Amino acid sequence: MTESERPLDALNAARGKRVIVELKNNKQIAGKLKAFDIHINTVLDEAEERADGEVKRKLGTVFIRGDTIIIISPE
Repeated sequence: MTESERPLDALNAARGKRVIVELKNNKQIAGKLKAFDIHINTVLDEAEERADGEVKRKLGTVFIRGDTIIIISPE
């Protein structure tokens, strides 16, 4: 693998951009990716919880524990 092919490199490229995080409890959190670590513990700014594509509530800055995340995708 080259430097740009590692999964954390793809996540690093999304830093500062809006992403949707799907969690094991079927919740979706959308926000701007601020930071993450090797455990995929993640910090989002301007975060909001979504259900059925609609904003359920605004959360502001959130920390999401990596072992609760199923998917992180561009918004």
